[in-house]
Formats: sequence, structure tokens, C-alpha cells
Amino acid sequence: MAKIGKRLKAAYEAIDTKALLEVSEAVAKVKANASAKFDETVEVAISLGVDPRHADQMVRGVVELPHGTGKTVRVAVFAKGDKATEAEQAGADIVGAEDLMKTVQDGTIDFDRCIATPDMMGVVGRLGKILGPRGLMPNPKLGTVTMDVAGAVRAAKAGQVQFRVEKAGIVHAGVGKASFTEEALVDNVKAVFDALNKAKPSGAKGTYFKKASLSSTMGPGVKVNVQSALG
Repeated sequence: MAKIGKRLKAAYEAIDTKALLEVSEAVAKVKANASAKFDETVEVAISLGVDPRHADQMVRGVVELPHGTGKTVRVAVFAKGDKATEAEQAGADIVGAEDLMKTVQDGTIDFDRCIATPDMMGVVGRLGKILGPRGLMPNPKLGTVTMDVAGAVRAAKAGQVQFRVEKAGIVHAGVGKASFTEEALVDNVKAVFDALNKAKPSGAKGTYFKKASLSSTMGPGVKVNVQSALG
């Protein structure tokens, strides 16, 4: 059995892991126990009453966090001509076409978000087996296959978060850093719940939001009262 360090042991002793907390209380607890030597990421995990093996119960989308993620997002854009210029001017870190495809095929993936113009999907499609498993494949439903590359780049840089339900029916999403104010983290958590609510699939039956928890990178999780996050 793995030995729990003194810092983590103290963090667990400071909270009641079985208590159901209002979202503001949960945020306060997580912030108070984020004692690592770096600025920990705060993440929400939400269990949904869906079975993603069925197409009509898949939950996927994007959410604009009102206070951003606190992370520096590197964005790659597959585009040519004027659209490539637009992407560069909007702040894209990497812009290319066949040359970028070759770079990715050679094993260099130095970006966190991938955007493409529709005419470039023939090129990007060849990278499906590489980008797909990493969650980087451009998708029109997520706004990453678009002619508005400038808008997509700015949204990604501003803190747009993509989410997709896992096989067990759970959605994970980073909602900021431990250094954020409590108010900012609460706003971001509520934005995720709102986006998930709007993305509720037609095939979802019964209770949609089953349970949720909030945690920091190196800290214990605390249970969140779902209703308090939906307000």
C-alpha cells in the first residue's frame, strides 16, 4: 500500500470527505488545502446519468470559462493563405498545412488545441490516429473546424475548455488555478455545469447530474452539492 505523505495526510484530516458541500464551501476547502509548491489546477469531476456507448447519450461540447483556466494554451492552426495570416495575427502559436502535417507525423505535437479550416480537413484527416486519441482532432461541433480561425484562436487562448464524457459517464474539467479567488472559481464551476446542462442528450433518462466533486492537483477531493452549482 502506498504511503501517504505528511502534507496529503494533513489535507485529508482537514476535511470531511463524506460531507456534501455547497459549491462555495467546496471551493474554499480546496483552496485551503492546495499547499503544493506550485499553483495547483482545480478540477471538477461530474458523474452523469448517461451511457456514452449509445450515440444518443454522448455528452460533448465546449465551455467559455468567465475567468479563464490560468493556463497558457498553445494553439496550432491548419490553414493556408489569408486564413493562415488571420490565425497568426490572432495569436496562433503554430500555423501550417502539409508541412505541419509532416511535423505531427514525425512525432512533434507541441500544441494543446488544434484548429483547421474546412478545406484543410483532407490533410488533417490523415492525422486522425495521432490526434484523435489525444483529444486534438478538429471537430466542427466544437468550433475547431471553422473559417473563423481568428475567433477560434482567441477563444482557445481566453480559456475555452472542451469536455467529453468518459466511458464511466464522468466528465472532468479544469476550472482554474488554486491562486484564483473563490468567486472566480465558483463562477467557472457554475459555467461548466451550465454548459453540461445545455448539452444534455436526448437519450438521457432519470437523474442527469448524479454527483460531483472538486479537487486540486495534489489535494483530496470534496463532494459538491450539485444543486448549488446549478444556480
